[in-house]
Amino acid sequence: MKTEIPEKVLGRLTLYHSILIEYIEDGIDTISSPQIAARLNIDDSQVRKDFKLLNNAGRCRVGYSVSELKDSIEETLGFKKSKDAVIVGAGLLGSALAKYVAFNDYGLNIRALFDVDPNKIGTGVNGKQVFDLSRLPDLIREPEIELAILTVPRSCAQKTADFLIESKIKYIWNFTPAVLKVPAEVKVWNENLIASFLQFACRDFQSEENG
Repeated sequence: MKTEIPEKVLGRLTLYHSILIEYIEDGIDTISSPQIAARLNIDDSQVRKDFKLLNNAGRCRVGYSVSELKDSIEETLGFKKSKDAVIVGAGLLGSALAKYVAFNDYGLNIRALFDVDPNKIGTGVNGKQVFDLSRLPDLIREPEIELAILTVPRSCAQKTADFLIESKIKYIWNFTPAVLKVPAEVKVWNENLIASFLQFACRDFQSEENG
């Protein structure tokens, strides 16, 4: 039975993965849990505890094998499983995400973009065509695409999400500031950039003012 990994652990595993990529690029073959913990300002016992959730993490003797640990994180998090997606909203943010080549390294394939702006429809972004949003239901059938990345303005976010759900989209990666109302069977991941900035600003800027 596959162990469900808590969201906070998932976040740390992605950070571990980034550190391991740096080590590989620097030609370093081994790494220890205290080294990883020091980079992230956490306790090394937490790192070891997280590693116990991995598939085939290897054994720590004088250190973990960087390549084996990286492969184990990728296997556990499903990096090797290809996932197709579409971007809905071909503005500045949607276009930037379409150009983000690192998505391919993690198995995310952006197949197309959709918009309602006649000036954008028919254009291309990083080799991917921008289609009229009305064509989405037909174009995601073959191959079957269940993930949509939503980058439209807040004012039309819910209406667009409703259309995506009617079109059989099951997963929405929401980059809008809107809080979407969706059925229980539809999963939403919120990537609110403004909210993230405000959390950062409230915590760190206020501490500087009070210091």
